[in-house]
Amino acid sequence: MTEPGDQRAFTCSVEVRWGDSDRLGHVNNAKVVEYMQEARIKFFRDHLPSRTAVAVRKMEAEFLRPIKDSSAPLRIEVSVLHVGTTSFTIRHTIADRHGSVCAFGDAVLVGFDPANDTARRLSDKEREVLDNYRALTPG
Repeated sequence: MTEPGDQRAFTCSVEVRWGDSDRLGHVNNAKVVEYMQEARIKFFRDHLPSRTAVAVRKMEAEFLRPIKDSSAPLRIEVSVLHVGTTSFTIRHTIADRHGSVCAFGDAVLVGFDPANDTARRLSDKEREVLDNYRALTPG
């Protein structure tokens, strides 16, 4: 795992919502993956061309410590681990309000052509943006 500060990352804040916790007061693991998606969407919205279409091919997550209501606001860093011809890999790192890393997850995303339901090559603009957020050290 890349240490915080050891990468160029997009950072955003996400709140823990009232219905995200289970009976033990821990955020459900599926909700943690939703937080990662929310951060990824904010990154895309802020930095990629507005008509960029991508699809998730693969997602892996590691849950290191419980996230609770009191953990918020969460800080989520999004960085790029790899850029290929049609796909790229993004790392999401979730830290609690004290800076302790609670979870991280990697997603492989594919440039997508919705008209044909097929993969497409990443554009030069997409590659430029992704390269700007590429991790400085291997993930």
